[in-house]
Amino acid sequence: MNKKADIILSSNAVFTGKEDHPIQASIAISNNKIIAIGTKDEMKAHTDGNTKIYDFKDQLITPGFHDFHLHIMQGCVFLDSVNLFDARSEMEALKMIQEFADSKPDEPWIIGYMWDAGYWDQQKLPTRHSLDRVLPDRPAILFHAELHYAWVNSKALELANIDRDTENPEYGEIEKDAYGEPTGILYEKATNLVTDISHNFTEEQQEKMFKNFLSHAASVGVTAVNDLYAPSQNTINEYKLFKRFEDKDELSLRVFLWPELNGDIARAKQLREEYQSNKLRVSGLKQFIDGVITPRTAYMLEPYADAPETRGDTAYSQETYYKWVTEADKEGFAIRFHAIGDGAIRMALDAFEEAQIKNGIRDSRHAIEHVEVIHPDDIERFNELGVIVSMQPDHFAMSERGVYTNRIGKEREKYVFIINTLQKTGARIAFGTDFPVDLLNPMLQIYRAITRIDSSGKDVWHPHERITLSEALKAYTLGPAYGTFTENELGTLEVGKVADITVLDRNLFDVPAEQIKAAKTVLTMVDGQVIYERNSIKN
Repeated sequence: MNKKADIILSSNAVFTGKEDHPIQASIAISNNKIIAIGTKDEMKAHTDGNTKIYDFKDQLITPGFHDFHLHIMQGCVFLDSVNLFDARSEMEALKMIQEFADSKPDEPWIIGYMWDAGYWDQQKLPTRHSLDRVLPDRPAILFHAELHYAWVNSKALELANIDRDTENPEYGEIEKDAYGEPTGILYEKATNLVTDISHNFTEEQQEKMFKNFLSHAASVGVTAVNDLYAPSQNTINEYKLFKRFEDKDELSLRVFLWPELNGDIARAKQLREEYQSNKLRVSGLKQFIDGVITPRTAYMLEPYADAPETRGDTAYSQETYYKWVTEADKEGFAIRFHAIGDGAIRMALDAFEEAQIKNGIRDSRHAIEHVEVIHPDDIERFNELGVIVSMQPDHFAMSERGVYTNRIGKEREKYVFIINTLQKTGARIAFGTDFPVDLLNPMLQIYRAITRIDSSGKDVWHPHERITLSEALKAYTLGPAYGTFTENELGTLEVGKVADITVLDRNLFDVPAEQIKAAKTVLTMVDGQVIYERNSIKN
């Protein structure tokens, strides 16, 4: 007796992740599992009067998109903030901020994201003074596109008790002018002095924001996310919020949690025991090694080309990373490091190698996040050490290419976002967005990975580093499943696997690359349940 399906999805273009091209197929789903894949005729044996049948013609069915790197609560705030990415001058940014503030007269704080002075006509960092002109009485914090520094006004500095006498926090800087007064630019952990008060949301506000995030994720075909530790995060409260949604059966996607690696192994183990369900689980631990290239906070092996007095810096010492990684690795944790500069990447690889020497080799699946500028001597080490390359390909088009290249110089520029080279060594690749650093839509990352179109929108940045569409889709599905030890349940469309599935409005394999950015999600399914539907064809 053939098991009856609750839902059958059919299409002429099904990308299972097992092949490199789509196939014509139908997928039968019962409860939360795929019970059969075959022809429409073969599916008749699994059909009864209660089976819902969807026929998507030539629209692409894929495994659900799994974002390997984002920050949920920061993203929740972003969805209700002013997006300054399109500003091409400080004046234009100020106009957008003022219009947004006027539209939200009751909001106590004005919060914004995505500005980048590298794209502005002057290419100069803004100050609190210009912001004061449009917002003299309401506090504002506006995060740079890379989230590693922020622009604030005088009111925000006043509320955070930041003045000329305030000392820099560890791994942070309150920028000051020639007279010793704060300019309104806060770097790295100095931003926490303001976010501690600007992001003080009520439980009701948080629930509303998280609901909005879940809906948004479903609408762009995202079925699983990795929520990585960030300095502004209130980990315990956020995890409790997610758990409340799970308890009410309202957690509509999978959330893999990566709390802070900080030497407190007892706390990490407690969190791992507490959050271990199919929808909400602690997968490992995360920490920062360095910052980012444009403000020169990424840690380099050699000085910056345009500022020979600095190589950037690390959040903690090499010895501290060795100690923390070795302890956590011994307890079976996967560890992920934010490492952007070639010095930081080497430091992360060295720490993972040290753990292998001390604890022995195991299936650890540690990862390095971003991997932007790598030294050629370290390329093979990812595969040798079994370290996952966690990348966000659209990021290399988010920074102005000329500014980025000026920082690192021509020689190091050859080793920027070398996705294909790393993949060819046998290293595992996993994609994400770093939302809200970038938009949550997976199409942007996929488009950038296969075209390598740079920030100009015309030129290709290292064409030899392009990867195929099939490889990009696998990096967004099977790659993150492997990175969360769930490749036996998720990441491909196979009988026995969980029905986390996305349907797009076009076959990406059949359209010009430019059209990929415009692709929309038609249907999103998590655990066999349709959580988003847009103009689906249902019989």
